[in-house]
Amino acid sequence: MNKVFWISLFAIFLFSCKSSAPTSAPSTALNRSSQSAIKGNWHITNVSYPGSEYFKVNSFQVADSKCFVGSTWSFIPNNNKGTVSLSQEGCPAFSSPIVWSIDKQGMFGLKFVNPGVKAKTITQGYFLRVANQTENSFQLIDMIDVAGQKKDIIYQFEKN
Repeated sequence: MNKVFWISLFAIFLFSCKSSAPTSAPSTALNRSSQSAIKGNWHITNVSYPGSEYFKVNSFQVADSKCFVGSTWSFIPNNNKGTVSLSQEGCPAFSSPIVWSIDKQGMFGLKFVNPGVKAKTITQGYFLRVANQTENSFQLIDMIDVAGQKKDIIYQFEKN
């Protein structure tokens, strides 16, 4: 009788709890048309900080954001994989496979993946907003906190 009581109490507790996932979490539904539109090889032509050019940002924990100007990006939408390579003089050399996606709310999810590591085992990544998407260009917008103020970093992509 005691077991039945505890199992019933546990079942009530389990089913009465609901998930506390944040409401701003990116959607799992993918925007296939936006993903298909960025298929191919791209490069970043400009990195800007609207309203201020006086701070330094370490983008994606890789390098100074200005080092990403001239970087090359490859996007393969059918498997959501690709690559990123930095080669600007005076900046660290960097190349990495990536896993990416665009959800229905226009959020671009990005994970850097070390060779031999499965993307599903990587728990950290980045979410940026996709904006001004055309056939030959698009922007990724990251929001950072600078001295308590929210600031945008805009990465301008152009198709190769």
